[in-house]
Amino acid sequence: MTFDADTGVLLLDTPHTSYSAYVGREDDIPVHTYWGPPITAEDAAYLSTSTAERLASEWVCFRSAANRHEEYPLHGGLQFGRAALSVEFPGAVRTVAWRFARHEITAERGHQELALWFQARHQELTVTLHYRVYDDSDVIDRWVTVRNDSTVDTVDVHRLDSAAWVTPEQPRHRMTHLTGRWAAETQVRRTDLTDGHLVLESRRGITGHHANPWFAIDDGTATEESGRVYSATLHWSGSWRMLAQRELDEPAQVLFGWGHEGFGPRRLEPGEVLWTPVSSGVFTADGFGAMSHAWHEYALRHVLPNSGDLRPVLFNSWEATGFDVDEAGQRALARKAADLGCELFVLDDGWFGRRSGDRAGLGDWWVNTDRFPDGLKPLIDEVHALGMGFGLWIEPEMVNPDSDLYRAHPEWTYHYAGREPHTMRHQLVLNLARPDVAEWVFGQLDALLSANDIQFVKWDMNRPFTDTGWPEQPDRQGRLWLDHVTAVYGVIDALRRKHPGVAFEACSGGGGRVDFGIMARTDQFWPSDNTDALDRRHIQHGFSHLYPARTMSCWVTDLPTFINKRRVPLTYRFHVAMAGVLGIGGDLNAWTAEQAEEARRLIAQYKEMRHIVQHGRLHRLGEPGRSASAVQYVTADRKESVVLIYQEAQQYDSNPAPIRLRGLAPEGRYRIDRGAVLSGALLMGHGITPQLTGDYASTLVRLELVT
Repeated sequence: MTFDADTGVLLLDTPHTSYSAYVGREDDIPVHTYWGPPITAEDAAYLSTSTAERLASEWVCFRSAANRHEEYPLHGGLQFGRAALSVEFPGAVRTVAWRFARHEITAERGHQELALWFQARHQELTVTLHYRVYDDSDVIDRWVTVRNDSTVDTVDVHRLDSAAWVTPEQPRHRMTHLTGRWAAETQVRRTDLTDGHLVLESRRGITGHHANPWFAIDDGTATEESGRVYSATLHWSGSWRMLAQRELDEPAQVLFGWGHEGFGPRRLEPGEVLWTPVSSGVFTADGFGAMSHAWHEYALRHVLPNSGDLRPVLFNSWEATGFDVDEAGQRALARKAADLGCELFVLDDGWFGRRSGDRAGLGDWWVNTDRFPDGLKPLIDEVHALGMGFGLWIEPEMVNPDSDLYRAHPEWTYHYAGREPHTMRHQLVLNLARPDVAEWVFGQLDALLSANDIQFVKWDMNRPFTDTGWPEQPDRQGRLWLDHVTAVYGVIDALRRKHPGVAFEACSGGGGRVDFGIMARTDQFWPSDNTDALDRRHIQHGFSHLYPARTMSCWVTDLPTFINKRRVPLTYRFHVAMAGVLGIGGDLNAWTAEQAEEARRLIAQYKEMRHIVQHGRLHRLGEPGRSASAVQYVTADRKESVVLIYQEAQQYDSNPAPIRLRGLAPEGRYRIDRGAVLSGALLMGHGITPQLTGDYASTLVRLELVT
């Protein structure tokens, strides 16, 4: 990492890439100059000079002065694209003109950081662009801070993005992104970026099921194994916006930041500093597979807490009992779960307050003594005696109108004065932007964890924001979209500090809160409420583009599935769920002896190979639903590999084609399922031919390096 203050040339180096920008002289617009394979400082200096000269010579009226090359575009001046920073000063002044002030490079163990300070020319405002690079990753972190330097005046922040990512001029810009809806999250979509804007955003106060804050751009020719790919994500769990913009013959520029369009200005008080969340980007030269490897390794090394731990096989009571829970029933399920080999027993909804359905009880986090006469301790003690950890479902950001909490504090919800708030799922959202509400939530959960020996918390959030008013403090209304999320982060962080032995799962009606922001303080995600095995194949395929298998909770549930009423074999359901963190969610009281025995065998098999799945490198071998396809995992030393192969439908009495493996040592010799020994070169060049017959057929292949 270097920055030459005399020439204004910035060069960031990662193990396999370089990133360069030109800050320029006092009157220059900072421009992005390069992102790709490694270059030298001399190269970066040449690109800075040549890019600045070209932009100056090309500029004519009606075009922006830097025309999508801006390193961080501002509102105003000779810039006509969408801005990453838009503020309003007293007197309704909405433009910012800045000058470069100073820089600082700091080095800590494993990473370096660069800060570039810019000061507004005509107002008292400082904007700082931050960059971070790692010794062991090609991912670059970026974020921005703004400081109101006035001692008297306030500043309204209308837009403050974390980064503007610029991809090079090329004939075609194809964007890969993840869209969907509830029960159909993380569907892979590819869209050509034509002239104009493409916007993906969440206006819901959560990350959202309908889109995920991530993109990848290539020239339309990249595959899993080849091609240049530029990718970025946002570490944020609330409303967000990703805006891609380009004009004829120009690069694509993608703005990434918190807050949706029109969420209201965030007032910056005198002396106050506002930090954006991090936006991370990565360039890879070897296709979408290499891109995913870079993201997964970055997540495991630098984002996910306790990432070296192996996640246990869990049982969750929801699909077995719904709201109809009691101590005797849960004890019986716990004994059956332990007999199968489960390591964690999770009591889902229905244990608290007057919670006999979804119409009442949320917010009343006291144990229902009609169902658990002596509290949770007897159940927890039995679960522990059976050799399992104990987990609990909570939804602390929510309240039912029919609850003791709401009757005592109706003002604690988002609402507008004089209007009846809209309920969804018979519940309202607590205003965690209020410090007293956030403190109350922490106190309730802290008391619950202090009074009970709990190892796991499933943190749910089953509705988006509406009626986002704060009648008691209307001047803070523009803050709540941001402050709610930071309060959630603060509560979880405080709970983790005080109860370090408790793991957390992030859930929001399935995959409504899946992002790197919540990943930094939880241990796994619930990717979707949809546990239909075929649908999960597609959901998990998209999920794997950014998020590692170590974070992907996958359940085996009963038939017919509640989504599609589909019936598929138990082995196929297990093999789909074994592609991540395995869990069981069925009614074990209804399982036959044969089903239990099959589950016992497959759970034992998973435990033998989960270190490969949860910590290995993931390879997508084909797409779900297209003949036979597979997901392969390989350990870092290439000594072990697991391949999960699936065939959704067989046609014309045909046999699956060989599936070529990846990531093995070409010169190595691998034993396949304790049978034949073949070279890595053959396994990757020719492949293995799966023996699959019929619909929803699957198999698991284990490889071990012999020599």
